[in-house]
Amino acid sequence: MTLQTENEQEQELGFDWKALAEQVARKVLETEKCPYESEISLTLTDNREIRRLNREFRGLDKATDVLSFPLVNFRSPGDYGMLEAEEADSFNPESGELMLGDIVISVERAMEQAAEYGHSLKREIGFLIAHSMLHLLGYDHMEPQEAAVMEQKQEAVLEALGIRRPPYGE
Repeated sequence: MTLQTENEQEQELGFDWKALAEQVARKVLETEKCPYESEISLTLTDNREIRRLNREFRGLDKATDVLSFPLVNFRSPGDYGMLEAEEADSFNPESGELMLGDIVISVERAMEQAAEYGHSLKREIGFLIAHSMLHLLGYDHMEPQEAAVMEQKQEAVLEALGIRRPPYGE
């Protein structure tokens, strides 16, 4: 797996966010049985920039916690079989890795949510990465049933990595 990272914001996180991102992304890919080496981009930013991106790409003029920009249009979540026909478009010609897409996280918003939910920033960032990775693999949460599936999968990944909510973890 190749994880390209960029930190465009100035807040000190207090933990190795790159190691966390790699750990969570790998666990999602493993859990979802992705048969390919994959390429993902992760950018940490602030509320101002994520608001600009949200307005530009989704037509919503407000800050959000995370944006996902999938490069693969899965017909159904984790339907890797459909990639065989689209191999040239979905894989990096130099590395052969499946290009899943980009994740952008507002650290400001993640800090607000961590405080609101009473858990660590590390847990919040881990949650947002797991959430976004599932979007990159074709999952969505527009319907209650879809949301329930995503919630279960996100929690299972974080639990497997020992990234728990208080009082059990950090």
